[in-house]
Amino acid sequence: MAGRIRDEDVALVRERSPIADVVGEYLQLRGAGGGSYKGICPFHDEKSPSFNVTPSRNLWYCFGCGEGGDVITFIQRIEHLSFSESVEHLAQHAGVRLRYEQGRAPSAGDQGQRQRLVDAHREAAEFYAEQLLSPGALPARRFLSERGFTRVDAEQFGLGFAPPGWESLTAHLRQKGFTDKEIITAGLAGQGRRGAYDKFRNRLLWPVREVTGEVVGFGARKLASDDDGPKYLNTPETPIFKKGHLLYGLDLAKRDISRERQAVIVEGYTDVMACHLAGVRTAVATCGTSFGEEHLKILRRMLLGRSNQGGKVVFTFDGDAAGQKAAVRAFAEEHGFASETFVAVQPDGLDPCDLRLRHGDSAVVDLVAAKKPLYEFMIRHVIEQYDLDTPEGRMAGLDAAAEIVASIRNEGVRKLYGVKLDHWLGIMDEEFVLRRVAQHMRGGPRTRSAAPRGSGQDPAAGAGESAPYDPRDPSLQRERQALKLALQYPHLAGEFDMIEAEAFTVPQHRAVHELIRNVGGVAAAGDAGQWAVQLREAAPNETQSAFVTELAVEELEIYGEPDEHFAREIFGTVRSHSINRQVSNLKSRLGRLDPSADAEEYQRVFAELMTVEQRKRFVRDAAGGGT
Repeated sequence: MAGRIRDEDVALVRERSPIADVVGEYLQLRGAGGGSYKGICPFHDEKSPSFNVTPSRNLWYCFGCGEGGDVITFIQRIEHLSFSESVEHLAQHAGVRLRYEQGRAPSAGDQGQRQRLVDAHREAAEFYAEQLLSPGALPARRFLSERGFTRVDAEQFGLGFAPPGWESLTAHLRQKGFTDKEIITAGLAGQGRRGAYDKFRNRLLWPVREVTGEVVGFGARKLASDDDGPKYLNTPETPIFKKGHLLYGLDLAKRDISRERQAVIVEGYTDVMACHLAGVRTAVATCGTSFGEEHLKILRRMLLGRSNQGGKVVFTFDGDAAGQKAAVRAFAEEHGFASETFVAVQPDGLDPCDLRLRHGDSAVVDLVAAKKPLYEFMIRHVIEQYDLDTPEGRMAGLDAAAEIVASIRNEGVRKLYGVKLDHWLGIMDEEFVLRRVAQHMRGGPRTRSAAPRGSGQDPAAGAGESAPYDPRDPSLQRERQALKLALQYPHLAGEFDMIEAEAFTVPQHRAVHELIRNVGGVAAAGDAGQWAVQLREAAPNETQSAFVTELAVEELEIYGEPDEHFAREIFGTVRSHSINRQVSNLKSRLGRLDPSADAEEYQRVFAELMTVEQRKRFVRDAAGGGT
C-alpha cells in the first residue's frame, strides 16, 4: 500500500484549491457581503440559500443542515470519496504531485477507485475521438452531417466513434495500464467467457461529463441497421455513473444557466448540441432516464432557487403523443417546482435537432421563447380530452382540470389559473369555477359528468328521453314555456319556426322541436284544438307522445291571457340565451387556439364569432323594437 499522504502535500492541495472555485463547480454562488458567498445547499433540499462559503478561512458551512468543513471535506461529501481519494482528486486538478510516507507514488492498484475509473474514461474519450476521424467512422460522420453538425461541432462536444471490434478499446486501455477489472467496473467493457469485451461497438458516442468536466460515461447510438442492440445505449450504473444524478451538457451550460436564470431540458444528445449551436446555451438532457427529483435539485443549485426572481426550467417535448406523455410525466415528477416550470412544444412534432436542420437556428430560439407555463400546458392538455362544445363536456373538463388548479400551493397563482380555466372552458362564470376548485381542494367532487374523447365511452350515452330533467332549472323553464306556447297557442307562435334545435338544451325539448318541424312547423297548424292531437299522432313513440300531451295541458306561467308581446318575449329570450351559449363556445374555442400556430382555424372561428355577435345584436334590437 502507498501509505499516508504527506501532511505538507495535503496542505499544498488545500492552498491551491480555492474553496469558492471548487464549490462553484457544483453550485452557483452569490456574494453575501464581507467577502463571503451563499448558495443552495447540495446536501439537503432547500429553496432559500443557507449554504455559506468563506474564502478567507477556506471553509464552508450550511446553517440549514449543520454540515460544514474545508475544501477536502466538501469533495468527500459531494463525491462520496474517502479522505485520500478527495485529496488525490483535488491534487490532479491543482497540478500537485503527491508524496506518500513510504516515499513512493501510489501504484495503479493503490490509487483511489474513483480516480482510476475517471482516468479510464478520459483515455477512452480520447481514443474514441481519434477513431471518429478514421475511415471506418464514415457512417458516424455521415450521421452527423445529415443532422447539420460539422467536424468543429463534433470536437466541441467531444464526440467519438467506437470501432466494430470486440476488444478495440479494451486492448488500448490495457496498454495504458488498466486492468480488465477496472475496465469492466467503469462500464467500458463487459465480462465474457474469454475475458473483457468492449461495451460499445460500431456506435457514435457522446461523452457524459460531471458538472466539473470529468467524463464519467457515454451515450451511444447505433449506426448499422442490422445491429440487434437498442438504438441508444448508455453506460450502465457504475461507481461514477449515476444517470439519475447526471445531466448531459451541464458542464457546458452551467454558467449560462446561472446568468440567464433558465435551464432548458431537451430529450436527446443531438438536441442539446442543436440548442447550444443555435444560441440556446442553457440546454441539457437526461442520460437515458426521465427527469427526476435529483435532477431538479441540481438545477435548483444552479438557479440559486430564487423562485420569486425568475428562475425557470423549460421542458421541450415533441408535439406527438409520446411528447405529450413525457410532459405529463415531467409534471408528475417535479410537481413541486411547477410554478417556475415551462413547456415548449413544437406543433409539427420536430425536435430541436430537426427543427434547426429544417428551419435554422432562429426557429430553435423561437421555440424556447414561445414557452408556456407547465400548469397552463397541463390544464389545456386535460380539458382538450373533453367535448367542450357541450355543457356536459365543459363540466367534465372543469372537474378534471380543477384537480390540477387545486394542487397549486400559491393562493394567488391558484386563483389566477382558476380565472384562466373559466376562460378556456367558456363557462364565463369565474365565481362558479373558483368554487369548484375550492371543492376539489377539500377532496371532492370526484365524479365526471362526461367521458373524455377517446376514452371508449360515449359522452352522450343515455342522453335520450331518460336523461336527467329538472323542471326547476330556469333555462328549462324558459324552453318549456316556448314549447307550451307552440303547442297551445300556435297562432301566437310564428317566431317559433325561427328557433334552431340547438337553442334547446335537453334531448326532450329538441325532440319536440324536431317533431313540430317534421310536420311543417307551427305555420302548418290548422285548428288549434287539433294541433296537439296531430303532434301526438306524429310522435315516434309513446314517451314522446306523452310528453306532448303534458306540454299541451300544462298551464303557462303568466297572469292573464298570453299575447303576441308575451310570445315574442319568450321566443326572443330562448334565442338570446342560445346565441349567448354560441358566443361563449366560440370564445372558448378561441381561448384554446394559438393565434400563431393555428392561424387559419383562429381566423375562421373569429369570423364565425363576429357573425354570431351580429345576429345577437339583431335579436336584441328586434326584441327592443317590439317593446
